[in-house]
Formats: sequence, C-alpha cells, structure tokens
Amino acid sequence: MSIEQKIVQLKFESYSNETELNQLDFNLLAKAKEAVQKAYAPYSNFHVGAAVLLENGTIIQGNNQENAAYPSGLCAERVAMYYAGANYPNQKIKAIAITCHSENETIDKPISPCGSCRQAMAEYETRHQQPIKVIMSGEVGEILISESIQNLLPLMFTKEDLK
Repeated sequence: MSIEQKIVQLKFESYSNETELNQLDFNLLAKAKEAVQKAYAPYSNFHVGAAVLLENGTIIQGNNQENAAYPSGLCAERVAMYYAGANYPNQKIKAIAITCHSENETIDKPISPCGSCRQAMAEYETRHQQPIKVIMSGEVGEILISESIQNLLPLMFTKEDLK
C-alpha cells in the first residue's frame, strides 16, 4: 500500500457534552472517569483514566501509573489494553474511552492518547482486523469520537512495514 493510500482525512464526531452521547459511549466514558480516581500520579498531578470495551461486553479499566523514574510509568490506555490482551486474548477491542483530571487546572478540552498509546491501539486494530472507536474527553466540555485509530495515526507502522 502506498503512502498516499494510507493517508486518511481526519474524521471526528464532536459532542458538546456527555449527555449527547449514546448510552454505550456514555457508560464507557463513565467507567473511564471512575478509573481516573484510582490513578497514581504524584509527580505530574495529571490523572488519566481509560475504559476498554471488549466485544463480549466486558469493560476493562486502566489508569496512569507514574514512577519517580518517569519512563518507567505507564499510561492509562496501555494499562487497560494490555490487561485486556493478557486476560482476554481472543476478545476484540471495540472501543476505548479516555479522560483526565488535573490537580492544577480544569481540563476543558478532549485529551488524546500519546504516540506510544496510539501505536499500541494500532497494533490491536491490526491484530483483530477491526477498528477501535476512540472516545476522548477532558474533565468538562467537548467530547471527540474517532471511529478508528487511523484518524489519530494516519501513517501508522504495522506488520506490513516489516516485510
């Protein structure tokens, strides 16, 4: 596949608040908000929660886990996805909701996954040959939804690049 074929037009749905979401997305975002409360973020004071919906209906929660040696910590999205992959290896990930809380200020825009998390999501999309819906929210305000990680990582590196 050529690079031109890999480039996609960024497509996101925007909602002014969570009450506009369908019930499934609303519930998944609520689970991500619940996970925020358990985050371990004593250094950044930036708590992130994620909730992963598997095709069998199971919801896995994750949150960021910081470490004094910053690179040793792990993001909420990967905590949830890797737990799902380790414990439910044959279940496809249908969606992931991501939200946050800062002890320093109110986050009023959607939080997006870091590059490492985007690449991990891309691997699960490739592995299961199914797009993963990504729901992104701040503490308040607009919510963005992408129907696939490809919108967040249009030139993603996949196993096809290793050939």
